[in-house]
Amino acid sequence: MPRMEPSSFPFGFDIESSSLPEVSEAQLSIIDCPIGTVPILRNNVDNMAVQHAGSTLASNGEQFEEAGIKYWDDRLIYGTQASINVYAPYVNETSKDLSASWLQISNGPKDRPVGIGAGSWVFPSLSGDSHPRFHIKWDDEFQVKSCIDHSCQGFIQVSRRVGLGGRIHPVSVYNGKQYVINVSILKDPDTSNWWLSYGKENIGYWPKRNFRFMRHYGDYAYWGGFVQGPTASSNPPQMGSGHFASEGYGKAAYINNIRILNGENEFITPDIIRAFPGSSVPSKYTYYDVGGGDNGMHVLYGGPGGKR
Repeated sequence: MPRMEPSSFPFGFDIESSSLPEVSEAQLSIIDCPIGTVPILRNNVDNMAVQHAGSTLASNGEQFEEAGIKYWDDRLIYGTQASINVYAPYVNETSKDLSASWLQISNGPKDRPVGIGAGSWVFPSLSGDSHPRFHIKWDDEFQVKSCIDHSCQGFIQVSRRVGLGGRIHPVSVYNGKQYVINVSILKDPDTSNWWLSYGKENIGYWPKRNFRFMRHYGDYAYWGGFVQGPTASSNPPQMGSGHFASEGYGKAAYINNIRILNGENEFITPDIIRAFPGSSVPSKYTYYDVGGGDNGMHVLYGGPGGKR
């Protein structure tokens, strides 16, 4: 029988309420499944499209751009958590591109690291609509492919209330009300399984048997946005709010309350010296106001892409 929660919770696990004005927590659609069952959401597209989406993320030939914080730590990373500001960036429905607001932990060869991540995606060719949805992605090291939600075996869901791929609502409004999702990924020190939580809801875990490089820890983390797909560089979609990071809070997307789990099973603020903020294409996406404090690190990011 699968575990229903980690064997213990780290010190400082609860994400503090945002100190920013006009910020509330966005919600996933709640489903009350019978005991012994979990919600598996159907996509609005056929199975071939879902398989294509999974293979798309695994392909080295896909175009990819990003803006956010890359973080390397040789003291090792056993988890991360953050508040992700949720917008609905414009993505051309026929492009098969996606736009994500994301956190991730990785390990392995520098030229092809493997990892696990979660966050908000707008991915019309997968979902059949342009709504932000909560997705996970991880790399199957043994089958050498990337997996989305339940597209392949490897993620054990325990929540009867939250379905992967569920719509996130409400979403933030430019220069108006702001909404965030609170996401945590942590390694259970007793079982070595990697747990995923959405707010206070334990969604499920990746068993340690899934991994070789990620079996014990990560050495790299990422917080920010990315776009990926056949035209993500040549005709890039919006990222974040669709506005440049320098416009500031309430207008540009952000991730704050960023913390990492250390070897003492404590969530701490990342070391700013080990953080490398950047953008792969500054003319289309930018980052701004990277800093840290008692409540974690923060960064603003995003941009209009090719939509002017």
